Amino acid sequence: MVRTRLAPSPTGKLHIGTARTALYNFLFARKNKGQFALRIEDTDQQRSSKKFELDITEGLTWLGIAWDEGPFVKGRYGPYYQSERLAIYQKYLDQLLKEGKAYRCFCTDLELAKEKEEQGKKGLPPKYAGRCRNLSAADIDQCKKEGKSSAVRFKVPQTEIVFQDLIRGEIRFQTGQFGDFVLQKSDGTFLFMFANAIDDFLMKISHVIRGEDHISNTPKQILILQALGMQPPAYAHVPLILNPDKTKMSKRQDPISISDDFEAKGYLPEALVNFLAFLGWNPGGEQEIYSLDELIADFSLEKVGKSPAVFNLEKLNWFNGVWLRKLTKEELLKRLAPFYEKARVDIANYDKEYLLNVVGLIRERIKKLDEAVALSDFFFTKQIKLQPEQLLVDKLDKKDLKNALEISLAEMEKFQVTDFQAEALEKTFRALSAKLNLSAGLLFSALRNALSGKKVTPPLFEMMQVLGKGVCVNRLQDALALLPI
Repeated sequence: MVRTRLAPSPTGKLHIGTARTALYNFLFARKNKGQFALRIEDTDQQRSSKKFELDITEGLTWLGIAWDEGPFVKGRYGPYYQSERLAIYQKYLDQLLKEGKAYRCFCTDLELAKEKEEQGKKGLPPKYAGRCRNLSAADIDQCKKEGKSSAVRFKVPQTEIVFQDLIRGEIRFQTGQFGDFVLQKSDGTFLFMFANAIDDFLMKISHVIRGEDHISNTPKQILILQALGMQPPAYAHVPLILNPDKTKMSKRQDPISISDDFEAKGYLPEALVNFLAFLGWNPGGEQEIYSLDELIADFSLEKVGKSPAVFNLEKLNWFNGVWLRKLTKEELLKRLAPFYEKARVDIANYDKEYLLNVVGLIRERIKKLDEAVALSDFFFTKQIKLQPEQLLVDKLDKKDLKNALEISLAEMEKFQVTDFQAEALEKTFRALSAKLNLSAGLLFSALRNALSGKKVTPPLFEMMQVLGKGVCVNRLQDALALLPI
């Protein structure tokens, strides 16, 4: 059975790279009728946080990436927290030590730093020179008596590691390129390289799909598994995600947090998943809009490229706009509600028909949910707070402005409530602009400012129809009261 996994460390929020990796693992498992597991790699207890773990699990849930086993979901291969699997790692570490495939290293941090510095001066790549590789039992006992702490290193054999990457083809490594690497730190912490490989075998992970930055880890993990008599999984390394200027994305500088930079800013999970899928995967053909079910049906690792993927925010905004417009007005209203609440815009006292009319006006004019509030908050207040300068219109002096608004108010009051419709309103006020010898643009800007307090709104007359005659009349009266006589 195909079994994939995501194994994030809860040392930071779920970011765009991990989310893309999760998606590919999920799609591959679902496509092949397999299982997708979530494993929390929290061996670094100082940096790991439940807050970050929650952000990861909530972010995946928001994206619709459901795991079959892991946190909150019972499975056959738990526990799914590395911090609860330490005895397992110790068992296999002891086996390697007993069989002479690993050894204790008593080198201090200072000694290792000096060794690395000397190698740098000679233009050599940094690797452990093997000072403690052949210590005798007596040497080890003496170091322990002196109270020296020790790490455990893997004794790397001189050989060639060859594996078939499912995306990149055959990859070869000469083990002489790297020295004996650490499996367990002197403080007892197991390193990713070791714990991760053990877990993949014991959890029967068939395919490890991860970022290309892990390619150099793969030969080391294969060595560990071979030393323990364990079969390595198949590996597939997906391309990095770069900024438009081809620089590597930074957790500190670039918009990469799923919760902060995408969910909180009004991106739809459907759009982000659609966008993430195309960061490295190319199905061929002209179709770009894919639902999650369609992605499952079409996904394959053969269509994942080797070249870095470029994160294009404009393209994501386009995807989001498309998915926004696919929503019904009822569904869009539901998704907008938290954004109005966060902005303290009370929509609860308005009937559903009114709310849906507002949503209908803004749906074609927003690319993200968080843009809705600024475009529509004036629909949800009886009185807008205006400053006199907000009423001013370029190329229209204050006297002409006030005259235009007074006559507009008089025209507005002639309407029956039931006749206060966009088409009739536009006809009336276009005729009025000609009568006043004003351009329609100037008159419409004056009305827009007075009725909304904004320079940018949905179409003026559709906006007026939704607001209704009573509200429009009151707002014009309030605006006129702010203008000097």
